[in-house]
Amino acid sequence: MILIPDVKRKSFGVFGLGLSGIATCEALVASGAQVYSFDENRDARDKTADTEYRCEHPKNWPWKDLEAIVISPGIPLTHPKPHAIVRKAQQENVPIVGDTELFARAINALEPQARPRVVGVTGSNGKSTTTALIGHILKQAGEDVYVGGNIGEAVLSLPAFDSDAVYVLELSSFQLDLTHSMRLDVAVFLNLSPDHIDRHGSVDGYLAAKRRIFLNQTAADLAVVGVDDDYGQSVCTQLMASNNADVRLVSSGSALGRGVYALDDKLYFNLDGKTAVAGALTGARSLRGSHNYQNVAAAIAVCERFGVAPSLAIKSSQRFEGLPHRLEEVGRNGKVLFINDSKATNADATARALSAFEDIFWIAGGKAKDGGVESLKPMMNRVRTVYLIGDAAPQFEDQLHGSVQIVTCGNLEKAVLAASADAAKSDASAPVVLMSPAGASYDQFKNFEARGDAFRDLVSELSVGNGEAA
Repeated sequence: MILIPDVKRKSFGVFGLGLSGIATCEALVASGAQVYSFDENRDARDKTADTEYRCEHPKNWPWKDLEAIVISPGIPLTHPKPHAIVRKAQQENVPIVGDTELFARAINALEPQARPRVVGVTGSNGKSTTTALIGHILKQAGEDVYVGGNIGEAVLSLPAFDSDAVYVLELSSFQLDLTHSMRLDVAVFLNLSPDHIDRHGSVDGYLAAKRRIFLNQTAADLAVVGVDDDYGQSVCTQLMASNNADVRLVSSGSALGRGVYALDDKLYFNLDGKTAVAGALTGARSLRGSHNYQNVAAAIAVCERFGVAPSLAIKSSQRFEGLPHRLEEVGRNGKVLFINDSKATNADATARALSAFEDIFWIAGGKAKDGGVESLKPMMNRVRTVYLIGDAAPQFEDQLHGSVQIVTCGNLEKAVLAASADAAKSDASAPVVLMSPAGASYDQFKNFEARGDAFRDLVSELSVGNGEAA
């Protein structure tokens, strides 16, 4: 657990009691603070009954005495409109922060020689994989590494600071909006595509939140920037002009004069004026596709900063098992391979999955994001049939009409049965049933994890029913 300095006998409000909220309450109490907590969910409130931060409605909080309120990243800060708790805090002139800000304050209170090294990773797509991959490579190289944030453990649940350790954090735009004093030794901006517009008001607002990952960096720190989209190129230009940090570029399709890049399934690096080959990218089955090549490039750019040779980092990448719900192999039934890419909740993420395979029997749908799947029409030459589920089915059918064969299934179970049967009887030698929805999950599932788990279970039942091992 991370203890928070200078909070003893001070009062804090914590609103939202998910994993990060509970971790925040525990850390503040352990640090000597008085904590007032609340959650709009009754079950979450009931779980605090026997704790020192027992839930109490915010109307009863001692607002004049509060040092700050710590809100869950899921609480709307500005758009579509500020949550009532945000408006109340603003009226009372009480600072609003996130758990990552408390983590930053704890680090900032340390003497320089006691400070651990901290890596932060953000981006519209690939940030979880890149965060986990950086942790994996550094562990393989013998570093003490702790991974958390928007992936795995909440930041305040991570082990107490160790000056020899590396903390690798995935940071969402929501978390970055609530973080003000974080200074990252290495900050990674992978990419940006229009998403979460309802929470940020515009693409510019979303980009501004993502760019906060470079806040407070100095010339001694490293900024790693993906330049495969216009937004990343703009961020890179601005960072290089500011001279606030050492900037390294990464790409999954363009040769770079300086940086780390992938071309023709090989990874190249030029960090000292000479270009060299780190190794082949084809050996990592869990890192298929050009988008994952960008993730590998970013991870290698980061790990080289910690003394890991790119050639060794490539070998470690080939041993990386990947993360659930991200191009995850979940079974094989005869010649048919089943891929769970439930984390792909927008068209840009699904485009990356479609580019990784051919002869695809594609399961798509859910709750549509802005633009739907219109941008994916040029990729339908890779798709044999699309099987539509969820609320987005009518919109997706209209957008894809005439470019691919379409079967409207309604739910995931019907889609898996239809796609697997069609793939098995097709003339493709290596057909792939790809569940990459290009939509959010909450029309039919609690979250993308639940959707992916359901897909995995259906594939397992299908395989067992046909006498095959999943």
